[in-house]
Amino acid sequence: MEIREYENAIDKYFKTLKINKSPLKCWDFYGNHFEKLKTSLSDTVLLDNILATNNWNTNWNFQEELNDETVVVVTDAKLNIVFASKNMIKMNGYVPSEVIGNSPKMFQGELTDDTISREISIAVNNHKPFEKVIMNYCKDGSLYKCHIKGYPVFNKKGILTNFIAFEKIAA
Repeated sequence: MEIREYENAIDKYFKTLKINKSPLKCWDFYGNHFEKLKTSLSDTVLLDNILATNNWNTNWNFQEELNDETVVVVTDAKLNIVFASKNMIKMNGYVPSEVIGNSPKMFQGELTDDTISREISIAVNNHKPFEKVIMNYCKDGSLYKCHIKGYPVFNKKGILTNFIAFEKIAA
């Protein structure tokens, strides 16, 4: 009897909502969105683990930062990549496992502007944030302009532990 009352109450509640039913053809849209959300959440969990492990002194909301267009790359203090978001493959053709352990310089080449590269190096060496657009190379050798916002990351004791970069294709 109690279950029937509960079901009736739930039914009554949902009838008061202004919910439009979608035809089944919309499930493709939902499925694509769900896959993106699942990937973003997976990357968020990994980033939160890096944050906790290294005792970062930051309050970044990675869920807000991770989206279809923004790639997140984290290096250790020696500039070895320790994390790359899964959407990197859309930007340059690399999957995260191919870049982990390498330097971000792996994306640079002959047509990368040495002056911009040097400016980034100076900021990194001085533990300063930077924002630059640089010519990078995709896995297949093609070029893309990459807008990078890079930040040094310190632990709660003030010691540099990582660098983090938020990257997008530049217009």
